[in-house]
Amino acid sequence: MDNLTHTLVGLALADSGLKRTTRFGTMVLVVGANLPDLDGFTYLVASSTDALAFRRGWTHGILAMVALPLLLTAAVLGWRRLTARRQRGPAPDPGWVLALAIIGIWSHPLLDLLNTYGVRLLMPFSHRWFYGDALFIVDPWVWAVLLIGIVLTRRRSRSAARPGRIRRTTRPVRVALAAAATYALVMAVSSRVGRIYVERHSQSAARRTMVAPVLGTPFRREVIRDLGGRYEFGELALPRPAYAPIDVQSDGHDAPGVRAASATRAGTQFLQWSRFPQFVTEPRGDSIRVNLSDARYAAVGSRSWASVAVTVPAENR
Repeated sequence: MDNLTHTLVGLALADSGLKRTTRFGTMVLVVGANLPDLDGFTYLVASSTDALAFRRGWTHGILAMVALPLLLTAAVLGWRRLTARRQRGPAPDPGWVLALAIIGIWSHPLLDLLNTYGVRLLMPFSHRWFYGDALFIVDPWVWAVLLIGIVLTRRRSRSAARPGRIRRTTRPVRVALAAAATYALVMAVSSRVGRIYVERHSQSAARRTMVAPVLGTPFRREVIRDLGGRYEFGELALPRPAYAPIDVQSDGHDAPGVRAASATRAGTQFLQWSRFPQFVTEPRGDSIRVNLSDARYAAVGSRSWASVAVTVPAENR
């Protein structure tokens, strides 16, 4: 998911009562909820294909889920020790800091699992991608629900006069978290049901099928079906399922130069990430320019963050 969603989840968890467990509770939850996206800095120091091959892997996998909470806890406690003379108030509780770091950091790959981009949960032991296909990577409904819950909870907290009213003041954000979780579950189930419907009502069998959410539209899905050398694109309407194929395109994997381009460093890295790769070739003198794109996010042959162009000698087919 986008970092605004991760931040809102961290704030909502804090306002649900967790921030009262220890000093710096809100900071730990918000930083933790975004910390796995440290791998995004690879876009600043490496090529786009290097970044695609690295993203949502090492910092999102099972090893990072053990190491990052410990590192965040050590950083918070170390900062407190270095600045103790300038700070007032009680020291943070190490046990609770670690617990909140675990909650915040673990929330991140679980949310990333919900969209079509996917996440490599088993890194570094396996490079396998997992896809939830439940929520669009930017979901305004999740934003709205969490933001309303946070605002109402903070308004109630300002007006609460007695500590005994904590449960009542945190009720809006707890309801918001439950509503967002329920919404995500319903979207996940509807995508799974939609995929079954598409397979049963299609004329040809598919190797793989993706039923993907659409920005801001819970009752519509985009469909990509891998027919073996071709991709079928369609649209699924919900809640009463109705599937309409729109187009069929070649994936271009048999075109001249594709095999050589796929074997290059850039091609290999792109294909490690790509879920539905498409290839378009263009002869250029004694060379062939091969455009690799992913049908999830880029039109075939287009130039975008979800594509890469590789030039190979014409004799390499």
